[in-house]
Amino acid sequence: MDASGPLLVTGSYGQLGKAVLAEAQARGIAAEGRDMDTIDITNPEAVTTWISSARPRIIVNCAAYTAVDDCEEHESEARGVNATAVGYLADACNATGSTLIQISTDYVFDGTATKPYREDDPVAPAGAYGRTKLLGELAAQTAADHLIVRTAWLYGHGGRHFVGAIRRQIESGNRKLKVVADQRGSPTFCDDLAAAILDLAATGATGTVHATNTGITSWHGFATEIVRLLGAEADVVPVRTEEFPRPAPRPQYSGLDTSRLEQLVGHRLPTWQDALARYLEAACAS
Repeated sequence: MDASGPLLVTGSYGQLGKAVLAEAQARGIAAEGRDMDTIDITNPEAVTTWISSARPRIIVNCAAYTAVDDCEEHESEARGVNATAVGYLADACNATGSTLIQISTDYVFDGTATKPYREDDPVAPAGAYGRTKLLGELAAQTAADHLIVRTAWLYGHGGRHFVGAIRRQIESGNRKLKVVADQRGSPTFCDDLAAAILDLAATGATGTVHATNTGITSWHGFATEIVRLLGAEADVVPVRTEEFPRPAPRPQYSGLDTSRLEQLVGHRLPTWQDALARYLEAACAS
């Protein structure tokens, strides 16, 4: 990675932002992270001032309105963070010659596929979250140098996520876990994704890249593996999506083809089972 300027990370309090900063530190890369208390990315003047002062080589935008169900009712607010603010970042990057790395999502697809989505497959978001993130992709593309990294089913240290929810249920004494079995995707550990993002940055990759841990499972399969690794005595009961109605539609299938990632960096990310085992070992030790 070019050392001519620091790496800037937005959304630095989130699980992915934390992971990117930690990975940068481990690699000896100068990095600065900010979150909503120190930078309002929906304020173009604040964005311009920060980036023109720091003159970064790369900005990794981990900031997002990620409350999928809330997006249905607050789409305008979500659009401000997930799309309009990305345009401000892109403008600032163009002024300083910086590269913008925008984190996006499987939700830009309609979830009806039967094989992993490729980067050039048609996008058709079914809900407000996906719509706002797709607009964010379009905004990121206005940066002369940009990379869009689509990912899925994130979990990591800090923040709320599926792995933590299952673990909390087990620790509270719940021995019968009802988990959706008809939605499939790739659980992705933020630490592994952060490494992939910096690997891609080092190659100078542009365009769009899919990055998830290797392998596809259901939420039920994911929960079953969590229970097994924790050595818990709990029955994971498969249920259909219809049994847990939510305001926002969920993709039935969100597998992402990561062939381009492998071509660019020379390897795939570890399997989701391997990643989960490493996460739980660290989480249980802390």
